[in-house]
Amino acid sequence: MSKSGWQLHPTSRRDLQGNRALAQSAQIPSPAKLLIAASGTGGHLFPAIATAEQLTDYTVEWLGVPDRLETQLVPDQYPLHTVRMGGFQGRMGLGSLRLLMQVIQATMQVRTLLQQGHFAGVFTTGGYIAAPAILAARSLGLPAVLHESNALPGKVTRWLSPWCSAVGLGFEAATAHLPKAKSTVVGTPVRSQFLNNTADLGDVDLPADAPVIVVVGGSQGAVAVNRLVRSAAPAWLNAGIWVVHQTGTSDPDADSLSHPHYIHRPFFDQMAALFHRATLVISRAGAGTLTELAYTQTPSILIPYPFAAEDHQSYNAAAFAAANAALVTQQADLTPERLRDRVLKLLADDVRLSQMAAAAAGLAIPDSAAQVAALLRKIILPT
Repeated sequence: MSKSGWQLHPTSRRDLQGNRALAQSAQIPSPAKLLIAASGTGGHLFPAIATAEQLTDYTVEWLGVPDRLETQLVPDQYPLHTVRMGGFQGRMGLGSLRLLMQVIQATMQVRTLLQQGHFAGVFTTGGYIAAPAILAARSLGLPAVLHESNALPGKVTRWLSPWCSAVGLGFEAATAHLPKAKSTVVGTPVRSQFLNNTADLGDVDLPADAPVIVVVGGSQGAVAVNRLVRSAAPAWLNAGIWVVHQTGTSDPDADSLSHPHYIHRPFFDQMAALFHRATLVISRAGAGTLTELAYTQTPSILIPYPFAAEDHQSYNAAAFAAANAALVTQQADLTPERLRDRVLKLLADDVRLSQMAAAAAGLAIPDSAAQVAALLRKIILPT
């Protein structure tokens, strides 16, 4: 495969040897430069950031999309490059043609970035940005490593994983959907603070012996879950339970409930400490959040986002339910009264909570970030 060609082929051992020779011939500087493509949501960004923290033997730069969450969350030490990129949703039509042109344009821009920056390869955590990143890298003969955190891989992962040098998976169940990929189960990396059960709660003042419910809808909140929780919460508060509620930034009724034991904010910086402290978490079922619950050994009630692409959150939640680490209820089947009663019943059952906590812990891969980093070092040489 020539460095100037556009032909894509599934990766083989010969390809990898060729990539290394290509890197040497291009005189890639030491330490090698790695482009991380991760964009949009915490589920894509946090595993990429956790992996980047392990890669001190690389020079890391970032690829994202303008005006998305990466402009706020990517640490300052990683230079951020952006390209315009949309999603692969809906039926074929005029919108699909526009998206195809956008993919081509973004791929050309990433090719130029990879060439001019003398990058040794690409690492991506899936989503929209993965397509131009993978296509550009493979068209240049550079290795591309992809991580898929969901039990049901996304469309880009299913389409392009055969052309990736390696694919790391968060769930064993994902392997059935990627029969042609060179995949291995490595778990999903989490931010380092989730590994420390002594993390500081900061200014969130909770009694040491009080039961605590933490509510989180994901990195961007969940208005439907917020409304269910606020309707059910008075019964919990009257029972002496504390509720810590991350509402997100787009909830018009965020201030509608007031109680001394109800703490709500658009976003909590100390979510790791809150998960460690929580008696129970009520949450959507994004792969990143579920991984954090496994690391912190926290029982949960999961309400999968019903409009997630291909209903992938239900697949994630099913893996936790099958392990008895969580209770799962579809949003359409949930009323405030059902949520109220389910929570009260569960919090009264210490044995069940202990069993759920142990089951959640059994789903964690504690060294996931190190495993992903090791996979990258195997494929994309650090020197």
